[in-house]
Amino acid sequence: MTDPKTGNDPQADVAILRDVTLRDGLQLTGKMLSTERKVEVVRALFAAGVPELEIGSLARPDLVPPMANTLELVSALTPEELDRCWVWVATPRHVEKAIAAGVRRFQYCFSVSDAHNRANIGRDTDASLEAMPAAVDQAHAVGGSIQLCLATAFTCPFDGPVDPDRVLEIANDPRTDGAADIVLADTLGQAVPGQVSALVTRVRTESPQRRIVYHGHDTWGLGVANSLAAVAAGASVVDGALAGLGGCPFAPGASGNTASEDLLFATRPSWLTPAGLGALVHLGEDLVTELGEPNRSRARQGARSDAQAFEWVLR
Repeated sequence: MTDPKTGNDPQADVAILRDVTLRDGLQLTGKMLSTERKVEVVRALFAAGVPELEIGSLARPDLVPPMANTLELVSALTPEELDRCWVWVATPRHVEKAIAAGVRRFQYCFSVSDAHNRANIGRDTDASLEAMPAAVDQAHAVGGSIQLCLATAFTCPFDGPVDPDRVLEIANDPRTDGAADIVLADTLGQAVPGQVSALVTRVRTESPQRRIVYHGHDTWGLGVANSLAAVAAGASVVDGALAGLGGCPFAPGASGNTASEDLLFATRPSWLTPAGLGALVHLGEDLVTELGEPNRSRARQGARSDAQAFEWVLR
Protein backbone atom coordinates (compact mmCIF):
# COMPACT_ATOMS: atom_id res chain seq x y z
CA MET A 1 0.00 0.00 0.00
CA THR A 2 1.25 3.47 -0.84
CA ASP A 3 2.28 5.58 2.13
CA PRO A 4 -0.31 8.39 2.19
CA LYS A 5 2.23 10.93 3.45
CA THR A 6 5.21 10.37 1.15
CA GLY A 7 3.55 8.58 -1.73
CA ASN A 8 6.22 5.86 -1.46
CA ASP A 9 5.18 2.44 -2.71
CA PRO A 10 6.99 -0.66 -1.37
CA GLN A 11 5.97 -2.44 -4.58
CA ALA A 12 8.19 0.01 -6.47
CA ASP A 13 11.17 -1.78 -4.93
CA VAL A 14 10.64 -4.65 -7.37
CA ALA A 15 12.28 -2.27 -9.86
CA ILE A 16 15.43 -0.58 -8.65
CA LEU A 17 17.45 2.36 -9.90
CA ARG A 18 20.95 1.86 -11.21
CA ASP A 19 22.68 5.21 -11.40
CA VAL A 20 24.98 5.47 -14.45
CA THR A 21 26.30 9.00 -13.88
CA LEU A 22 29.94 7.95 -13.72
CA ARG A 23 29.85 6.04 -17.00
CA ASP A 24 27.16 7.02 -19.49
CA GLY A 25 26.61 10.30 -17.68
CA LEU A 26 30.18 11.49 -18.21
CA GLN A 27 30.87 10.22 -21.74
CA LEU A 28 30.14 13.48 -23.52
CA THR A 29 31.40 15.93 -20.92
CA GLY A 30 34.24 18.20 -21.90
CA LYS A 31 35.76 18.15 -18.43
CA MET A 32 37.22 15.30 -16.38
CA LEU A 33 36.38 14.28 -12.84
CA SER A 34 39.33 13.25 -10.70
CA THR A 35 39.45 9.79 -9.18
CA GLU A 36 38.98 11.33 -5.75
CA ARG A 37 35.86 13.18 -6.88
CA LYS A 38 34.44 10.03 -8.43
CA VAL A 39 34.95 8.17 -5.15
CA GLU A 40 33.03 10.95 -3.38
CA VAL A 41 30.18 10.60 -5.89
CA VAL A 42 30.03 6.82 -5.47
CA ARG A 43 29.80 7.12 -1.69
CA ALA A 44 27.28 9.97 -1.82
CA LEU A 45 25.01 7.91 -4.09
CA PHE A 46 25.24 4.90 -1.80
CA ALA A 47 24.64 7.09 1.28
CA ALA A 48 21.45 8.44 -0.33
CA GLY A 49 20.20 4.87 -0.79
CA VAL A 50 20.88 4.16 -4.47
CA PRO A 51 21.33 0.37 -4.65
CA GLU A 52 23.48 -0.11 -7.78
CA LEU A 53 25.85 2.01 -9.87
CA GLU A 54 27.62 1.89 -13.21
CA ILE A 55 30.97 3.50 -12.49
CA GLY A 56 33.06 3.44 -15.64
CA SER A 57 34.19 1.91 -18.87
CA LEU A 58 37.16 0.19 -20.46
CA ALA A 59 36.58 2.16 -23.66
CA ARG A 60 39.72 3.60 -25.24
CA PRO A 61 40.65 6.75 -23.30
CA ASP A 62 41.65 8.57 -26.48
CA LEU A 63 38.09 8.11 -27.75
CA VAL A 64 36.24 8.59 -24.43
CA PRO A 65 38.61 10.62 -22.21
CA PRO A 66 36.31 10.90 -19.14
CA MET A 67 36.67 7.11 -18.69
CA ALA A 68 40.48 7.17 -18.53
CA ASN A 69 40.64 6.79 -14.73
CA THR A 70 38.05 4.02 -14.41
CA LEU A 71 40.50 1.41 -13.12
CA GLU A 72 41.97 3.90 -10.66
CA LEU A 73 38.45 4.44 -9.32
CA VAL A 74 37.93 0.68 -9.03
CA SER A 75 41.16 0.35 -7.05
CA ALA A 76 40.02 3.09 -4.64
CA LEU A 77 36.75 1.36 -3.72
CA THR A 78 36.22 -1.40 -1.19
CA PRO A 79 35.19 -4.94 -2.24
CA GLU A 80 31.82 -4.32 -0.60
CA GLU A 81 31.31 -1.18 -2.70
CA LEU A 82 32.46 -2.92 -5.86
CA ASP A 83 29.89 -5.65 -5.30
CA ARG A 84 27.25 -3.02 -6.15
CA CYS A 85 29.12 -1.46 -9.09
CA TRP A 86 29.09 -2.36 -12.79
CA VAL A 87 31.80 -1.58 -15.34
CA TRP A 88 31.25 -1.40 -19.13
CA VAL A 89 33.31 -3.82 -21.19
CA ALA A 90 33.21 -4.84 -24.85
CA THR A 91 35.88 -7.54 -25.22
CA PRO A 92 37.38 -10.42 -23.23
CA ARG A 93 40.56 -8.33 -22.95
CA HIS A 94 38.52 -5.61 -21.23
CA VAL A 95 37.20 -8.21 -18.77
CA GLU A 96 40.73 -9.46 -18.08
CA LYS A 97 41.99 -5.94 -17.30
CA ALA A 98 38.95 -5.16 -15.14
CA ILE A 99 39.35 -8.38 -13.16
CA ALA A 100 42.96 -7.49 -12.37
CA ALA A 101 41.76 -4.20 -10.87
CA GLY A 102 39.10 -5.88 -8.72
CA VAL A 103 35.92 -5.63 -10.85
CA ARG A 104 33.37 -8.41 -10.36
CA ARG A 105 30.33 -6.94 -12.14
CA PHE A 106 30.72 -6.62 -15.90
CA GLN A 107 28.38 -5.04 -18.44
CA TYR A 108 29.32 -6.66 -21.76
CA CYS A 109 27.92 -4.28 -24.33
CA PHE A 110 27.47 -4.29 -28.08
CA SER A 111 24.90 -2.90 -30.50
CA VAL A 112 22.02 -4.71 -32.12
CA SER A 113 22.74 -2.81 -35.34
CA ASP A 114 25.99 -3.55 -37.16
CA ALA A 115 26.43 0.08 -38.21
CA HIS A 116 26.43 1.39 -34.63
CA ASN A 117 28.55 -1.50 -33.38
CA ARG A 118 31.18 -0.69 -36.00
CA ALA A 119 31.14 2.99 -34.97
CA ASN A 120 31.14 2.27 -31.25
CA ILE A 121 33.28 -0.85 -30.91
CA GLY A 122 34.91 -1.28 -34.30
CA ARG A 123 33.43 -4.61 -35.36
CA ASP A 124 30.22 -6.22 -36.57
CA THR A 125 27.65 -7.35 -34.04
CA ASP A 126 28.34 -11.03 -34.73
CA ALA A 127 32.00 -10.56 -33.88
CA SER A 128 31.00 -9.18 -30.47
CA LEU A 129 28.65 -12.12 -30.00
CA GLU A 130 31.38 -14.57 -30.96
CA ALA A 131 33.66 -13.18 -28.24
CA MET A 132 31.05 -13.18 -25.50
CA PRO A 133 31.46 -16.79 -24.24
CA ALA A 134 35.11 -16.09 -23.38
CA ALA A 135 34.05 -12.96 -21.46
CA VAL A 136 31.38 -14.95 -19.59
CA ASP A 137 33.88 -17.66 -18.65
CA GLN A 138 36.35 -15.07 -17.35
CA ALA A 139 33.71 -13.36 -15.21
CA HIS A 140 32.41 -16.62 -13.77
CA ALA A 141 35.94 -17.85 -13.01
CA VAL A 142 36.32 -15.08 -10.40
CA GLY A 143 32.80 -15.47 -9.02
CA GLY A 144 31.54 -12.42 -10.92
CA SER A 145 28.38 -11.56 -12.81
CA ILE A 146 28.09 -10.40 -16.40
CA GLN A 147 25.30 -8.61 -18.21
CA LEU A 148 24.30 -8.83 -21.86
CA CYS A 149 23.87 -5.16 -22.79
CA LEU A 150 22.19 -4.42 -26.13
CA ALA A 151 22.69 -0.87 -27.36
CA THR A 152 20.42 0.42 -30.15
CA ALA A 153 17.70 -2.04 -29.12
CA PHE A 154 15.06 0.28 -30.58
CA THR A 155 16.64 2.57 -33.17
CA CYS A 156 20.05 3.09 -34.78
CA PRO A 157 21.42 6.55 -35.70
CA PHE A 158 22.65 5.18 -39.03
CA ASP A 159 20.08 2.54 -40.04
CA GLY A 160 16.90 3.78 -38.38
CA PRO A 161 14.34 1.46 -36.68
CA VAL A 162 15.68 -1.82 -35.31
CA ASP A 163 13.67 -5.00 -35.87
CA PRO A 164 12.53 -6.43 -32.49
CA ASP A 165 13.02 -9.91 -33.94
CA ARG A 166 16.74 -9.17 -34.21
CA VAL A 167 16.81 -8.26 -30.51
CA LEU A 168 15.10 -11.57 -29.68
CA GLU A 169 17.49 -13.45 -31.95
CA ILE A 170 20.45 -12.10 -29.97
CA ALA A 171 18.72 -12.65 -26.62
CA ASN A 172 18.23 -16.32 -27.55
CA ASP A 173 21.65 -16.84 -29.09
CA PRO A 174 23.47 -19.61 -27.14
CA ARG A 175 26.60 -17.46 -27.16
CA THR A 176 24.88 -15.19 -24.59
CA ASP A 177 24.31 -18.04 -22.13
CA GLY A 178 25.58 -17.26 -18.66
CA ALA A 179 24.56 -13.60 -18.64
CA ALA A 180 22.74 -12.80 -15.42
CA ASP A 181 20.89 -9.79 -16.87
CA ILE A 182 19.88 -8.38 -20.22
CA VAL A 183 20.06 -4.60 -20.70
CA LEU A 184 17.77 -3.10 -23.35
CA ALA A 185 19.08 0.32 -24.30
CA ASP A 186 17.09 3.05 -26.02
CA THR A 187 20.41 4.61 -27.00
CA LEU A 188 18.88 7.52 -28.91
CA GLY A 189 15.85 8.12 -26.69
CA GLN A 190 13.52 7.73 -29.69
CA ALA A 191 11.29 4.93 -28.35
CA VAL A 192 7.77 5.48 -27.05
CA PRO A 193 6.10 3.62 -24.15
CA GLY A 194 4.21 1.17 -26.36
CA GLN A 195 7.43 0.07 -28.06
CA VAL A 196 9.24 -0.29 -24.76
CA SER A 197 6.42 -2.31 -23.22
CA ALA A 198 6.20 -4.58 -26.25
CA LEU A 199 9.94 -5.32 -26.41
CA VAL A 200 10.35 -5.89 -22.67
CA THR A 201 7.34 -8.22 -22.73
CA ARG A 202 8.75 -10.22 -25.62
CA VAL A 203 12.19 -10.50 -24.01
CA ARG A 204 10.57 -11.58 -20.74
CA THR A 205 8.36 -14.23 -22.35
CA GLU A 206 10.40 -15.38 -25.35
CA SER A 207 14.00 -15.54 -24.09
CA PRO A 208 15.89 -17.15 -21.18
CA GLN A 209 14.89 -15.93 -17.74
CA ARG A 210 17.18 -13.07 -16.74
CA ARG A 211 16.83 -9.85 -14.85
CA ILE A 212 15.78 -7.19 -17.37
CA VAL A 213 17.37 -3.74 -17.20
CA TYR A 214 15.92 -0.82 -19.15
CA HIS A 215 18.36 1.93 -20.14
CA GLY A 216 16.60 5.01 -21.46
CA HIS A 217 17.51 8.45 -22.73
CA ASP A 218 15.26 11.50 -22.49
CA THR A 219 15.86 12.99 -25.95
CA TRP A 220 12.15 13.30 -26.75
CA GLY A 221 10.97 13.82 -23.17
CA LEU A 222 9.75 10.26 -22.61
CA GLY A 223 12.53 8.93 -20.40
CA VAL A 224 10.40 8.52 -17.27
CA ALA A 225 7.32 7.33 -19.19
CA ASN A 226 9.37 4.72 -21.03
CA SER A 227 11.01 3.56 -17.80
CA LEU A 228 7.64 3.13 -16.10
CA ALA A 229 6.38 1.21 -19.14
CA ALA A 230 9.42 -1.06 -18.91
CA VAL A 231 8.78 -1.72 -15.22
CA ALA A 232 5.12 -2.50 -15.84
CA ALA A 233 6.17 -4.98 -18.53
CA GLY A 234 8.63 -6.77 -16.26
CA ALA A 235 11.91 -4.86 -16.08
CA SER A 236 13.60 -5.15 -12.69
CA VAL A 237 16.08 -2.29 -13.06
CA VAL A 238 15.97 1.14 -14.71
CA ASP A 239 19.04 3.23 -15.45
CA GLY A 240 19.35 6.96 -14.79
CA ALA A 241 22.01 9.64 -14.39
CA LEU A 242 22.09 12.61 -12.08
CA ALA A 243 20.78 15.82 -13.70
CA GLY A 244 20.10 13.90 -16.92
CA LEU A 245 23.79 13.85 -17.81
CA GLY A 246 24.99 11.68 -20.64
CA GLY A 247 24.80 10.52 -24.21
CA CYS A 248 26.77 8.37 -26.62
CA PRO A 249 29.67 9.92 -28.56
CA PHE A 250 28.91 7.52 -31.41
CA ALA A 251 25.15 8.16 -31.58
CA PRO A 252 24.35 11.47 -33.31
CA GLY A 253 21.06 12.87 -32.06
CA ALA A 254 21.13 11.32 -28.60
CA SER A 255 20.78 13.50 -25.52
CA GLY A 256 21.23 12.79 -21.84
CA ASN A 257 20.05 9.85 -19.79
CA THR A 258 16.78 9.91 -17.95
CA ALA A 259 17.51 11.83 -14.76
CA SER A 260 17.94 9.67 -11.66
CA GLU A 261 16.14 12.32 -9.60
CA ASP A 262 13.11 12.12 -11.93
CA LEU A 263 13.00 8.33 -11.85
CA LEU A 264 13.16 8.26 -8.06
CA PHE A 265 10.47 10.90 -7.67
CA ALA A 266 8.24 8.95 -10.06
CA THR A 267 8.75 5.50 -8.52
CA ARG A 268 9.10 6.49 -4.84
CA PRO A 269 10.89 3.35 -3.59
CA SER A 270 10.32 2.64 0.08
CA TRP A 271 13.84 3.76 1.04
CA LEU A 272 13.52 7.21 -0.54
CA THR A 273 12.96 10.17 1.76
CA PRO A 274 12.57 13.85 0.89
CA ALA A 275 15.98 14.45 2.48
CA GLY A 276 17.51 11.68 0.39
CA LEU A 277 16.07 13.06 -2.82
CA GLY A 278 17.26 16.52 -1.78
CA ALA A 279 20.79 15.19 -1.31
CA LEU A 280 20.73 13.80 -4.85
CA VAL A 281 19.39 17.08 -6.23
CA HIS A 282 22.27 18.91 -4.55
CA LEU A 283 24.79 16.37 -5.85
CA GLY A 284 23.47 16.68 -9.39
CA GLU A 285 23.62 20.48 -9.18
CA ASP A 286 27.20 20.38 -7.94
CA LEU A 287 28.28 18.02 -10.70
CA VAL A 288 26.81 19.98 -13.60
CA THR A 289 28.37 23.15 -12.18
CA GLU A 290 31.77 21.45 -12.04
CA LEU A 291 31.38 20.03 -15.53
CA GLY A 292 29.81 23.07 -17.17
CA GLU A 293 26.79 21.01 -18.28
CA PRO A 294 23.04 21.80 -18.20
CA ASN A 295 20.79 20.32 -15.54
CA ARG A 296 17.97 18.47 -17.33
CA SER A 297 16.20 17.08 -14.24
CA ARG A 298 12.57 18.13 -13.95
CA ALA A 299 12.45 16.87 -10.36
CA ARG A 300 15.24 19.29 -9.55
CA GLN A 301 13.11 22.08 -10.99
CA GLY A 302 10.19 20.99 -8.82
CA ALA A 303 12.37 20.66 -5.75
CA ARG A 304 13.49 24.28 -6.22
CA SER A 305 9.92 25.60 -6.57
CA ASP A 306 8.01 27.73 -4.07
CA ALA A 307 5.45 25.02 -3.24
CA GLN A 308 6.42 25.02 0.41
CA ALA A 309 3.45 22.91 1.53
CA PHE A 310 4.82 19.97 -0.49
CA GLU A 311 7.32 17.99 1.55
CA TRP A 312 9.50 17.06 -1.43
CA VAL A 313 10.43 20.72 -1.98
CA LEU A 314 13.87 21.70 -0.75
CA ARG A 315 13.92 24.01 2.25
